[in-house]
Amino acid sequence: MAEIVVVEPSIASTSNTNTANHNNNNNNNETKPFYTITSGRDYVPEPFDSEKLPVTLKSEIQRFLRVANLIDAQEPRVACLCRFHAFVVAHDLDRNSSGRGVRQFKTALLQRLEQDEEVTYRKRKEKSDVREVRRVYRKYKEYILKHGGESGLGNRDSLNRARQIVDVLYEVLNTLSKAAGTQAHADNDVKRSEFYDYNILPLYQGGVHHAIMQLPEIKAAIAAVRNIEGIPFIEEFTKHAPHFDLFDWLQHCFRFQQGNVANQREHLILLLANVHIRRSNKPTNTSKLADGALDDLMKKFFKNYTEWCKFLEKKNSIRLPFSEPEAQQYKLLYIGLYLLIWGEAANLRFMPECLAYIFHHMAHDLHSMLMGATILSAGESFMPAYGGGPEAFLNDVVTPIYNVIQKEALKNQNGMTDYSTWRNYDDLNEFFWSPDCFQLGWPMDTKHDYFYVQSPEDTKSKKNKGSDKLKTDKRKENNDEEVQLKEDDESNVEEKKEQTWLGKTNFVEFRSFWHVFRSFDRMWAFLILSLQAMIIMACHDLESPLQMFDTPILEDIMSIFITSAVLKLVQAVLDIVFTWKARSTMDNTRTRKHTLKVVIAMIWTIMLPIFYSKTRRKYTCNSPNYGSWFGEWCYSSYMLVVAFYLMSNAVNMILFSVPAIGRYIETSNSRISSLLSWWTQPRLYVGRGMQESQYSLLKYSLFWILLLLSKLAFSYTFEIKPLIQPTREIMRIGISKYDWRELFPRVKNNAGAIAAIWAPVIMVYFMDTQIWYSIFCAVFGGLYGILHHLGEIRTLGMMRDRFQDLPLAFMNSLIPHPTKTDKHLNRKSFLKEMFQKVSERQMRNGLVKFTVVWNEIIKSFREEDLISNREVELMKMPLSSELLSGLVRWPVFLLAHQLPLALSIAKDFVGEDASLFKRIRRDVYMYITVQECYDSLKYILDILVVGDLERRVISGIVDEIEESIRRSTFVKDFNLSELLALHTKCIDLVELLVEGNEEHYTKVVKVLQDILEIVTTEMMRNGSRTVEAVNGYQQTDGCLKTYFDDVEPDPQLFASRHSIHFPLPDSDSINEKIKRFLLLLTVKDTAMDIPSNLDARMRLSFFATSLFMDIPRAPKVRNMLSFSVLTPHLMEEVKFSTKELHASDDNCSIDLYMKNIFPDDLVHFLERMGVENLEDLDPHGKEQLRDWASFRAQTLSRTVRGMMYYHKALKLQAFLDMAEDDDILQGYDAIERGNDTLSAQLDALADLKFTHVVSCQMFGTQKTSGDPQAQEILELMIRYPSLRVAYVEERDDPNDVTRKIYFSVLVKAVNGFDQEIYRVKLPGSPNIGEGKPENQNHAIIFTRGEALQAIDMNQDNYLEEAIKMRNLLQEFLPRLGKRPKILGLREHIFTGSVSCLAWFMSYQESSFVTIGQRLLANPLRIRFHYGHPDLFDRIFHLTRGGISKASKTINLSEDIFAGYNTTLRRGHITYHEYIQVGKGRDVSLNQISKFEAKVANGNSEQILSRDIYRLGRRFDFFRMLSCYFTTVGFYFSSLISVMGIYVFLYGQLYLVLSGLEKALLLEAKVHNIQSIETALASQSFIQLGLLTGLPMVMEIALEKGFLNALKDFVLMQLHFAAVFFTFSLGTKTHYFGRTILHGGAKYRPTGRKVVVFHASFTENYRLYSRSHFMKGFELLLLLIVHDIIRRAYKNHMTYVLITCAIWFLSLTWLFAPFLFNPSGFDWSKIVDDWKDWNKWIKQQGGIGIQQDKSWQSWWYDEQEHLRHSGWGSRLIEILLSLRFFIYQYGLVYHLDIAGTNKTVAVYVLSWVVIVMILILIKVVNVGKNYLSDNHQLSFRLFKASLFLSVIATIITLSYICRLSVTDLIVCCLAFLPTGWGLILVGQAFRPLIQGTVLWKFTRLFAQAYDYGMGVILFTPIACLAWLPIVETFQTQFLFNPAFSRRLQIKPILKSKKKHI
Repeated sequence: MAEIVVVEPSIASTSNTNTANHNNNNNNNETKPFYTITSGRDYVPEPFDSEKLPVTLKSEIQRFLRVANLIDAQEPRVACLCRFHAFVVAHDLDRNSSGRGVRQFKTALLQRLEQDEEVTYRKRKEKSDVREVRRVYRKYKEYILKHGGESGLGNRDSLNRARQIVDVLYEVLNTLSKAAGTQAHADNDVKRSEFYDYNILPLYQGGVHHAIMQLPEIKAAIAAVRNIEGIPFIEEFTKHAPHFDLFDWLQHCFRFQQGNVANQREHLILLLANVHIRRSNKPTNTSKLADGALDDLMKKFFKNYTEWCKFLEKKNSIRLPFSEPEAQQYKLLYIGLYLLIWGEAANLRFMPECLAYIFHHMAHDLHSMLMGATILSAGESFMPAYGGGPEAFLNDVVTPIYNVIQKEALKNQNGMTDYSTWRNYDDLNEFFWSPDCFQLGWPMDTKHDYFYVQSPEDTKSKKNKGSDKLKTDKRKENNDEEVQLKEDDESNVEEKKEQTWLGKTNFVEFRSFWHVFRSFDRMWAFLILSLQAMIIMACHDLESPLQMFDTPILEDIMSIFITSAVLKLVQAVLDIVFTWKARSTMDNTRTRKHTLKVVIAMIWTIMLPIFYSKTRRKYTCNSPNYGSWFGEWCYSSYMLVVAFYLMSNAVNMILFSVPAIGRYIETSNSRISSLLSWWTQPRLYVGRGMQESQYSLLKYSLFWILLLLSKLAFSYTFEIKPLIQPTREIMRIGISKYDWRELFPRVKNNAGAIAAIWAPVIMVYFMDTQIWYSIFCAVFGGLYGILHHLGEIRTLGMMRDRFQDLPLAFMNSLIPHPTKTDKHLNRKSFLKEMFQKVSERQMRNGLVKFTVVWNEIIKSFREEDLISNREVELMKMPLSSELLSGLVRWPVFLLAHQLPLALSIAKDFVGEDASLFKRIRRDVYMYITVQECYDSLKYILDILVVGDLERRVISGIVDEIEESIRRSTFVKDFNLSELLALHTKCIDLVELLVEGNEEHYTKVVKVLQDILEIVTTEMMRNGSRTVEAVNGYQQTDGCLKTYFDDVEPDPQLFASRHSIHFPLPDSDSINEKIKRFLLLLTVKDTAMDIPSNLDARMRLSFFATSLFMDIPRAPKVRNMLSFSVLTPHLMEEVKFSTKELHASDDNCSIDLYMKNIFPDDLVHFLERMGVENLEDLDPHGKEQLRDWASFRAQTLSRTVRGMMYYHKALKLQAFLDMAEDDDILQGYDAIERGNDTLSAQLDALADLKFTHVVSCQMFGTQKTSGDPQAQEILELMIRYPSLRVAYVEERDDPNDVTRKIYFSVLVKAVNGFDQEIYRVKLPGSPNIGEGKPENQNHAIIFTRGEALQAIDMNQDNYLEEAIKMRNLLQEFLPRLGKRPKILGLREHIFTGSVSCLAWFMSYQESSFVTIGQRLLANPLRIRFHYGHPDLFDRIFHLTRGGISKASKTINLSEDIFAGYNTTLRRGHITYHEYIQVGKGRDVSLNQISKFEAKVANGNSEQILSRDIYRLGRRFDFFRMLSCYFTTVGFYFSSLISVMGIYVFLYGQLYLVLSGLEKALLLEAKVHNIQSIETALASQSFIQLGLLTGLPMVMEIALEKGFLNALKDFVLMQLHFAAVFFTFSLGTKTHYFGRTILHGGAKYRPTGRKVVVFHASFTENYRLYSRSHFMKGFELLLLLIVHDIIRRAYKNHMTYVLITCAIWFLSLTWLFAPFLFNPSGFDWSKIVDDWKDWNKWIKQQGGIGIQQDKSWQSWWYDEQEHLRHSGWGSRLIEILLSLRFFIYQYGLVYHLDIAGTNKTVAVYVLSWVVIVMILILIKVVNVGKNYLSDNHQLSFRLFKASLFLSVIATIITLSYICRLSVTDLIVCCLAFLPTGWGLILVGQAFRPLIQGTVLWKFTRLFAQAYDYGMGVILFTPIACLAWLPIVETFQTQFLFNPAFSRRLQIKPILKSKKKHI
């Protein structure tokens, strides 16, 4: 009773912190009223919300509340106690309720406890709370002990729920027992809970019965990790933890976090298990790891570390004993230590050498402990060098470095500051590439300069201004004198040792175009020298290439080496300038080398010109010997000097020719190697030894040699040589008439004209290599694709022809070899396999497995609603025992329509049997169909007819038919014209059998009798002997001995009730055969029509094609490499809600869109749901509708479903590996459903090999805020139990409310809730750099396996492709050549079937991810990582910085930097096309433009990066060319092409306005200038726009056929593809050039909306005003002025032909956004757009007003890049703006009012006019501000007077000064660009004029210009909108791909109109 007395008065007695009121209530519970509850009987508890909890409490109390809800109905008292325990824990965690939402939560929970107390007390079944909890605890624990040993899946959910309850009740019971006193606590029945939440491996004691724990490889790995024999300090640690392993020991030694330890323990066990099973030759139960398993992991994990130690000439800290058992233990400790460091390193994971440094010292400490160097005295506990507090490693090792990273990143200011002022991840990591890093010591000295963040400039400002004293002010609270003394002491310390900012490391990212030259100097030198050489050769008028070896010509050609010396000097100077701010971290040798390079380059730059000028044409000649092949050869001193100059390149040529030597020199640390490599390359840790094999070198060298020869030959023939003679003639003419002498008074020759003509040609010369690359890419990529069987099966017809070969191809590639071990599997060569002998048993087994897999693929198509139920029946293959006998029943869709064809052939056939059979056998499927139908009819009659007489009759007739066939008299004996009647009757019979209606018995009998009569009477010409025998027996009354003597004859066959068995037995096999027979009889569709869905056709065709491609042999699932999929997710759509499906604000609803875009899929969905329309759907069906719509958009649910096909495929393949033939014939689905044990084993194998982690960074915040996306993500985890979600949890620091604490958390679904598995505390916010890589980085620690596939949110996967994943993973295994580190995959673009824009993007993207990457990987060997879905060697990348880079802004294109990093670290990247992953692309022009802008921004930042610089400098010449033209070179070439247009137009305008062109033409000295201009105009634009599309055309030809490719290409042009690609060219060049010059690169979210929406005019103007419209207007003005001025003396048609391409370009840039805008010419939307435009242009901006609401806000945002741009970039912007003023200068002299006056006064007067115009604008604006509100009449009179004054002035000038109308037009054309130039200059000078009148006037002027441009653009659009045919035409061409699929687009567009 003492126990009861102690516990009962108050359940709050377990807490000593509760209020007295609560205690009093419980003490008087007998007399206390029950509130509104009168009896416990009627009490129905409601679950207390366990999901929306305060973040600071959630991880500690949520499990108690969840368990309370679980057991509330059965055990209300225990549930109440669990909630009270949660309250106590919450109160202990936050006593003051200071956390966000804590007070409200505690109040709500306390109210619930008060409500439940009385009722639950009365329902208690035991005498005390302790006994009550113990009873429930024992009940659930007994359940676990009873069922825990079962490895099946049937009770898995119940067991998980029981384990969760037991864990919680253990803690509650422990607390209650302690509170109850010693007697209660002494009950030793309660032991420590043995169950806890797990990820994949249940490593707790009760988890040994799980199927995955029964695998021998898992047992071996666990045994190795738990082997702690001989480990020091074990006694100290094991007394606290009974189950102790190596990870626990490492945790206690180095103070790692518990969650990190648990996570990495499982990580290592899984790695060991997977490596062990591949190493083990005998996969039997063994507790010992296979030999070499740990060695493989040691090599992978520590290769980078050992190379780092070798590079720094340090001895590594890994020490291994000689004895094998002890060595194994040491290896596990070293690997475990590295994993624990990596798992807790947070953002430091981007710094691999920093981790190597940390591991180096900690491994040394580990070795010291293992060797006994660390001795502990009695009672002393071990403490690591950096401290022994909790989480010491995080706080003392990781956090100090993290703080440096974070503070440096804050200085970035979102990319607005100069890169030289802050250190990024690379700078901080590369500090550890120098031996100086060891000055940090261990533990690291935080006073070292490395940890000093403040820049030198900030230090100076601090000393001068003394403004940064916030911390000092906070300390001045009690004793000012004390504080002052401390400050004095600190200042003294600073004087002793001043910390300085280290600055950049090894590289400085300067914002300059010079980076293009500096990184790829050898390419530019080659192009420049080649150009100079070709010009020299053309000037010598060579008639033969051999003439270039003539000594005078050769000597002139060798003058190019003077240019070479100058270029080397420029490069040397750039090296010094660009590395100046990194000098503090550079060693002296590198500084001396830079200086020496400049000196040597200067010497050569001086020497070579001197020798050339002094010794030119002064030769020394040698007479040839008799019989010599060479004639007399002469040389000059200059030529000898050049030979000496080139000797330095001889060594480079040798190293290039023999890459193995170069690789050895670069990777070796010997003095000779260091000396040889010292001059050529800086000593850096990366970029060494990147040479390819000799064979690869030969391949890509040959490619580039052919390309460069073609390019140079073309340039010489068509660009250089034709200009030489005109140039000579122009120079001879001289200047006879020149109108610009006031501006250029000293001009004496036509150099300006020469420059105007040559400049565009030179720009084309530097650009057209990109065009030649596109041509060669198309040719070589196409040949490569053909050789690798790509496109062999392009159509269903082709697949039909090859379908019989599919089982053999499937067996040779996707089925493990029955005899070879997996590690001896070779690549599958299909031709080789075709000639190999395949045993009959293997073939039959392969057939069975192919049938299973094929049927699963068809089933997945049905689940995705791609095909209908009928198509499923037509496409699946019967799975029966006949397969084991070699009889294959092919899918009905292959055999469909064959029977009617055979019957039509036989019906009118005349001839011999052999001829008929030959015609039928000609089509193998026709023969198979006839044979199967015959066999099926016999089979049906055999089971249907049971009467003895009838069976004998049928048997006799069959014998007669077969005897006739054997005797080859079938045609003679049978009347085949009656086959059609027999066919009809057979259909009737089978239909009746399928219905199985007993009432149709007589109909069945009648049909059988009809069939018998047709066969015996009408078909058998000579009658049936069997029937005659029956008739004869009946006529003779049985006197005649016949075959029917022992039966009783019936008057009519089948008339007896017992003659047939109808309905047939209810058997699945019988029903399936009958239905198949009916399909064979009735289906008339051809194989080319099934399936009807285009996606299904494409996927089947590609799957069939891939089986014949070069693919590795598949291993068994158990022996395959393990892998993970990582998907980053931020705020993207998870799944459409019901509201979102039907919502339609100003666009059409999603469900309407889906109905019209996917009508067939919707029909299939309704068929699957069993309803006829959407209105009939029940709640479950409506939920399915959400899934159906979400799976057709770019949502997370689609991506997760696709990736989880890997799990499904692995289970299927594991089943096929394990099962015998008889088991397989039962069906995979049937066995999986009926055998829980087998299903659990399959799940275990799949979990062992595959993990999918979605990094939902905002999941925690979404749960807290109640965001529906959190529930949708949880539903995904429930649907896919193997799915894991990682998120970042942010909570307030209880010790400091101003500080946040961050955790990386991994959860999975358990019992319908998200269950936390691991929690790893972070040093701070993980979002320091770019968002996506940081999101991936925080979650990567939760991935598993040896490979990692990075998947984006816009991707999908398919079951038939997932089946090939284990083949793909084999590529990582060692083979000939390098082992790849990244495997590139093909992508299938699934968004190209709606609009023409989506179609264009689909083809463009498809060509890049296929033919483009195919060529990059082989032969160019230059493929990088271009985004997901590439597959990474996970261990390689986790030890080398991860799968992306994250530095802010510079790594905007984060994915490609992973490829750069891998290549620089000697990783090999390949590409494979036998497997594909789905991918979605943007479908509207605005989305596409934003994507193009982001990519262009990323490429411009790449140019500035150290990665591109090192690749460009360290690659050999040809790989450097590949790197340039396949990355940043494409964008730079595009920029050159657009600049070439400007250069051409301004050059021509200079010739026209200066009078030079007119003078030249009038003297008729140059006759071919027009042809030159035409060539220039076309080459500068058309070539890049059209010829770069050749790879796309080639890829279409490969996959669809050349005729289809030609048709698609023509259709694309008719759909304005040229307009689209030209417009995209403008997007690329604008953002690329602007970002290099000014910065401003940023991530631009495009959105992944499914609806093609109408963009308003305002939105289009905001997006394209500066990138396209301004440039388009400028080009248009130049063209108009050019035409007006030159029309007087030159033919207009010639001008049009020359400039037609530029006219096309300018008009495209102006009007393409409106052409591709859905409903862009709808009049109602035009009206709304005009209203919106006027509102936007007039709206004042300000704080909080977005740019889509106000022109002023947009204008400020648009020039944001200029605010932080340097004065150098501003100066370039000003210089570029001067072109408008020079343009004005040339134009005003052509005014009639100017006459013949060419003085400067005319130009000055033009500026006076401009100033007057500006004054008028200002006056009107001032008048508007002061008069428009209160004096409207005065303001209008004022404007009228001004207008009349201007008119009067114009009239006066026309009379006095002869001002003409043409002059007014020309003035407008001259002054409008000038005004825009003034605006640009004002924006550049913004820092100086902001806040002044000039700035306000600049803004006003810019607003006027934008309004005017908008009106000009809007006018033609509004005019066209009046014509209804224009809107119809636009809709037709814009959505023609949808119309071609018979989709309904008009309802979508009409629905949009309704909501306007």
